[in-house]
Amino acid sequence: MLKSRVNWNIYTVPSSFLSIRVAIALLLLEFLIGISGYMAIEGFGLIDAFYMMVITISTVGFSEVQPLSPLGRIFTASLIIVNIGIFAYVLAAFSYYVIQGEIFKNMHLNLINSSIDKLENHIILCGYGKYGREIAQHFNKHRLPFVVLDLDPAKIEQLQKSDEKILYLEEDATHDDALLRAGIKRANALISALPDDSDNVYVVLSARQINPRLNIISRAKDPKSQKKLFMAGADHVVMPEQIGGFYMATLVSKPGAVEFFSFITNEYRSDIGFEEVTFEHLPKECRGRSLSQLNIRESTGANVIGYKAPDGHYEVNPSPHTVLGPGSSYIVLGSNQQLKQLRYYLEHYPERIM
Repeated sequence: MLKSRVNWNIYTVPSSFLSIRVAIALLLLEFLIGISGYMAIEGFGLIDAFYMMVITISTVGFSEVQPLSPLGRIFTASLIIVNIGIFAYVLAAFSYYVIQGEIFKNMHLNLINSSIDKLENHIILCGYGKYGREIAQHFNKHRLPFVVLDLDPAKIEQLQKSDEKILYLEEDATHDDALLRAGIKRANALISALPDDSDNVYVVLSARQINPRLNIISRAKDPKSQKKLFMAGADHVVMPEQIGGFYMATLVSKPGAVEFFSFITNEYRSDIGFEEVTFEHLPKECRGRSLSQLNIRESTGANVIGYKAPDGHYEVNPSPHTVLGPGSSYIVLGSNQQLKQLRYYLEHYPERIM
């Protein structure tokens, strides 16, 4: 004998039907109609009409202000019947929002949205997968402002349980509305680290159209997607699998060099790092001066190991006569202390030449 299975979920009230705002609006509307009715039918003043409304919908049983007319009794009875339905809805809505934690959830989301609205020159990270988590850890370590966009509830739960306070939106990054809510018009950069290349193309294309000045970096799995991402507007396209393969192969041919590079780029084992000094961030007094005139090595201990030309071409160990121009930059290597000294040195360079 076959046993029938009943899906009890069909009898539950959908959460979208229950709203605290609607409940409050119904109560206010009921009060407004009731007070107006008593004033019009019985000629009560505002205070007396309000008192009658309170004792009527609360059913406490106190006596009326004055004996009611037949029409007033019918009106009162109608209010009581209507109030039963309104009270049931208010109780259901309030119980749902308290028991399910929706009140605190909404407060938390409002706080996050408020924090995101205050961000300026931040980074938007699309995707919180294995690469997205690494990127978020790096941003947290360097105290860079960023917001995560991800639609996967499991990843959102990871963000909520994270020890770090990470701003996030449970949104589809391929939608323009999600990017706008993340403050893309005020953002400085966007990283699209979604697992699907086609989704990354959509994100890059939308981001470039909304904010033409944005620095856009995208992940790609398929080499064929690299060209499409550049055409969509990406400034940089990274293929993690390709980088990993190159790294492993180079460990065979040049293990010492690779291990040294891994050491100096490991933020947890080494205090050595890189800094990019762009023309746009140089003080005006530094512009037009050659590398030898800036005295970076002598003054800070950091080494300029590369020069990036405006066309994207790189020159290793640039000449002392190299001068930065618009769109160019120096790549500097040094310890954390030396790089800190470099930033201080450039900020106070105008004072040194006065």
